[in-house]
Amino acid sequence: MENSLNLLNTLIQSARKAGADAADVLFYEATSLSASRRMGKPEGLERSESKGIGLRIFIGKRAAMVSSSDTGSDALKELLDRGISMAKLSPEDEYAALAPESLLVKKIAGLDLYDSNEPSPEWLQEQCTYAEEVALAVKGITNSEGAGADYGSITFALTASNGFSGYYKTSNTSISVSVLAGNGNGLERDYDFSSARFITDLAAADTIGMNAAKRALAKLNPRKIETGVMPVVYDPRVSKGLLGTFAGAINGSAIARGTSFLKDSLGKQIFGNNITIIDDPHRIRGLASKPFDGEGVSNRKTSLVENGILQTWLLDVRSANKLGTITTGHASRGLSSPPSPSSTNLYLTPGTLTPDELISDIKSGFYINEVFGMGVNLITGDYSQGASGFFIENGQKSYAVSEVTIAGKLSDMFLALTPANDLAFRYSTNAPTLRVEGMTVAGK
Repeated sequence: MENSLNLLNTLIQSARKAGADAADVLFYEATSLSASRRMGKPEGLERSESKGIGLRIFIGKRAAMVSSSDTGSDALKELLDRGISMAKLSPEDEYAALAPESLLVKKIAGLDLYDSNEPSPEWLQEQCTYAEEVALAVKGITNSEGAGADYGSITFALTASNGFSGYYKTSNTSISVSVLAGNGNGLERDYDFSSARFITDLAAADTIGMNAAKRALAKLNPRKIETGVMPVVYDPRVSKGLLGTFAGAINGSAIARGTSFLKDSLGKQIFGNNITIIDDPHRIRGLASKPFDGEGVSNRKTSLVENGILQTWLLDVRSANKLGTITTGHASRGLSSPPSPSSTNLYLTPGTLTPDELISDIKSGFYINEVFGMGVNLITGDYSQGASGFFIENGQKSYAVSEVTIAGKLSDMFLALTPANDLAFRYSTNAPTLRVEGMTVAGK
């Protein structure tokens, strides 16, 4: 990366000579390889390599972003000229700025994010084959939507006129399969997958296939349920969505605009005393780990909620400036857009009850393993989504349920939430099985 960092530093120096008061430049280089298969036949095998550069220029209180996939000298000169011209014409923004030098990361942590053992195309094809064959061999599985295996690596580098210069490299490998159970109008679909930084951390392909088959079969012959108010239990596949909704509601950009129902909740009780929520960018091999944020700021493990009390917002430099505080090191960015706040490895700490214990006292309730629709309003806190899953009857999951709408107020839901003890880190945002009291379930 030495040559690339030198290139970025040269571009920064050229920007200053051309009239920029400040500048930063982002560079990435990526490789991806993917294989897919359906019903025993290969469907695709693709490999791509790409790179890009994004330049942000400040002239006074004005700023502009320009980007290119060409890093040749002529292309970079044109990129710089366009950036300077655009910055001069951009509207003033008194809050946009580079991070203060005092907040920049001084030592880049090693987080074990890159697996140098790139898999072969043959290995990826084999994983697709194993996953799909195992699923299709299960009695009752009648069709497949396909299996896929993917590998990707990215090198991310950032240099800025405030003195920051650093880079890190990541990799990710995944295996997935989706199958159908039943026949005719009674078809039901489900899936399973595994994703990890290192191949050795992946679930076995045959396990993924078996899980997908079992889940599809369990959804056969769904019924509707009567409308009512009842406890709702979120499977970990969907409980992470509630956590993602919370992260959106404490995003510094939304708070600074006043467009979040939690805008006045800092330091207040928004969850029960049993809830702690953590964001950890330094989780070893974490799917969203990074040693510094998108502005070169030092980041760290942070308790967003402790004992139900909201501790902080997710902030980048701009949103922090607008709110009169300092960034929390949560800036994320792309080549052609300015930084914005985002969580990293976000998780809700587990409770003490097993999932079975969590539902054992529910006489009538709804266990959700799939949600759909866009019914979450972060301005008002209103929540409404389509869902499917299983009816809970006398403390146990009973028959499959579909065509249901669940609704409530997020502020009430957060306070009525109880976690199980089954937290697993499968995504960038993770939560255990969650029980929420008093939800409105609209069925027949």
